[in-house]
This record gives sequence, C-alpha cells and structure tokens, in this order.
Amino acid sequence: MSRIGQAISEIQTLESVSREDRWMNRIHPLSKLCLTVFYIVLTVSFSKYDLAGLFSMILYPAIAFMTADLSVRDAFRRLRAVLALVAVMGIANPFFDRTAILSFGAFTVTGGIVSMISLFMKAVFTVFAAYLLIATTPMDDICYALRLLFVPRILVTLLLLVYRYLTMLMKEAGRVTDAYLLRAPGQKGIHFRAWGPLAGQMLLRSADFAGVLYESMLLRGFTGEFRPTFRHSLKASDLLWPLGWASVLILLKLFPLVSVLGRLVTGNWN
Repeated sequence: MSRIGQAISEIQTLESVSREDRWMNRIHPLSKLCLTVFYIVLTVSFSKYDLAGLFSMILYPAIAFMTADLSVRDAFRRLRAVLALVAVMGIANPFFDRTAILSFGAFTVTGGIVSMISLFMKAVFTVFAAYLLIATTPMDDICYALRLLFVPRILVTLLLLVYRYLTMLMKEAGRVTDAYLLRAPGQKGIHFRAWGPLAGQMLLRSADFAGVLYESMLLRGFTGEFRPTFRHSLKASDLLWPLGWASVLILLKLFPLVSVLGRLVTGNWN
C-alpha cells in the first residue's frame, strides 16, 4: 500500500474508533473539548526547567487512555512525525543554554538538556491530549462543541469541510501520482520539473470539484452555517469528568507528584 493509501486508512480507522460505543465516547463533546484546552494550557504553562512538576501531567493521558481503551503504541505510531519535528526543534537547546544545573561526577546537566527534555515532554503530553479528543469524538461533535463556544461559524464550517474532503483530495493526489509513475517506469518519485505542472493540475481539478460540491450543498439547503443534525444534552457525568480532572490537575500543578512521593518516602513534610 502506498503512503497516501496508508494515510487514508489511518484517517478512516481513527474516525471509526471515535464513533465506537464506549463510555468516554459518550461524554459530551463540549466537556472533552474544554478539558483538553485546559490541560494543554496548563501543561504549556510549566517552566522549562520544572521537570518534576511537568511529569505530574502524565497522569491525565495515562488514565484517560486506559479509560478510553486506546493503544499508546498506535498513538506513537500515528504521531511520530509530529514528535520527531519537536525533537528536531529542541535538539539545539543544549548548544545554546550551557548553564550548569546539576553535576554527577564528571557529568554536568545543563539547562539546555533540561529544557530539551521539558519541550519534548510538553509535546508528548499535549499531542496525546489532542489525539485523545479526536479518537473519542467525531469531527461533527467537535464542530458542534466549537459552535457552543461561539467560535465563528465560517471557521467551524471550513474546519468541517477540510476534514470531510481531505481524504478525497488525498485520493486524487494518489491517482495523479500513479498516473505519473505509469508514464515514467523505473523512476523513483516525481521529478522536480514535474512538480509545478502536477500541482497546477491538482489545483484546477480541485477548483472544479469545489464548484460541483458547492452546488450540491446549495441543493441540499446549505446556507453558509454549520447546522448539526443532532444535539447533545449535558448530564451530571459530563460535568463531573472535566471538573474532576480540572481539580486534580490544579492540585498537581500546586503539589507536583514527584515532590509528594519524595516526601512520603523520606517523611519530611517541611
């Protein structure tokens, strides 16, 4: 299977997982969206040298993944490109920040090493929180929650349309690539001289398809606003999940898990 085919399969698999009948999937999308945003903001707010406090934030994705019955291995596999990009961005920190923080014999831990680890931990936690939201909430529900938060309708509609027709664009790109390779047997990849013409053909075909799609939407009563065909009602469990986790996360921010465990072991609470 080609890379484009694999990407389309991953999107379809993730969409089917988000529509499974599980307890976490049935939580109101607004609750999950607000909790995810709160968690990401709180995680990013940690100092770049505060590894002990930042490590406490692992509690939410760890328990949430077990509750939602999601595979951490699959999440790492699907998000490896994003995590690799963050790792490349943070790998230069040790060369710029050489301030000594700790020493273990001949080995010195500099601020650059700590900030690099902190950046990677923040990326893993926040990306996993976003993945958890997508894997337990269909895109229609996420757009519904965004409208409840008064996000401009044009942005919500654009997000929904891009997500819905991304696979179709990828299929079209796959057909163009296959057609090119059939006309250039033995060639590895697409020659750089053909990038411009192929991109132009993709743009023209996308514009034609967009016109047909818009006419079809108008015939079905589209007025320029996202109108969900369903409405969720907030239940007690929908409120307890985000409020409970928000309280726990705030406590972890004030009293890091590593510090609490260290005091339990040593018995020193001063």
